[in-house]
Amino acid sequence: MTRVLGLAPALGLALTLALGFTLPAQAQTPLRVGVEGNYPPFSKLGPDGQLSGFDIDIARALCERLARPCTLVQQEWDGMMPALRAKKFDLIVASMTISDERRKVADFSDPYYDVPSRWVARAGVFADASPAALKGQRIAVLRNSPRALHVAAKYPDSRVLLVARETDVYLELAAGRADVGFGSSVVSADAFLAKPQGKAYAQLGPLVRLDGGGSGVGIAFRKGDDALRQQVNAVLKAMKADGSYKKLADRYFDFDVSGGS
Repeated sequence: MTRVLGLAPALGLALTLALGFTLPAQAQTPLRVGVEGNYPPFSKLGPDGQLSGFDIDIARALCERLARPCTLVQQEWDGMMPALRAKKFDLIVASMTISDERRKVADFSDPYYDVPSRWVARAGVFADASPAALKGQRIAVLRNSPRALHVAAKYPDSRVLLVARETDVYLELAAGRADVGFGSSVVSADAFLAKPQGKAYAQLGPLVRLDGGGSGVGIAFRKGDDALRQQVNAVLKAMKADGSYKKLADRYFDFDVSGGS
């Protein structure tokens, strides 16, 4: 799905002065942004076919501040990196955690948000989320993610169920095909624990900050696309400085998701 947002050409000069860099000649060509649509509240596809969420708002704000028409290209998660390399879009705004493994195939912006991970299970079933407590248990986690790497490294005696979408973690849990889910603290709360189907479930153990596997969530670019990456970093910095980032975030969260940056 694509959606195009027209912008006034006069905005380019104002942004050049405000952000301190010169917008390139391609400023009026569409900026093609890869998004997902299955990761509420960061991105979701509504019954009306329209995309919404924090990632979507960030993507549109970037386009607006760079004075470029915005084309949102919806892409399934597993195809994100291949589609970027194939030039299906110019950058990815899809809650992609920055990791050493992903840096091998793409460059990243500065982190634009950072939230911890959370274990979820039926309330009262497990004493904690230690490897010993979850030995032999079925853990649902998003495949091709730093969380999946964390589970593989730390929980070798558990059975790992890799799913295609973050929300599938909780579908598998509710259906009884998984014993424990490991995912985003925000998504688990919004898409599962706050819903009727999550009533019998609760957070297991403390929130988790991945060590060695991720350093915040960034916007991905093709290797060597430094000009665009630097422009996006300048926009993110300006949005945090002028309060517009907080204004967007406050639509979705009641705590600071900026990671302190």
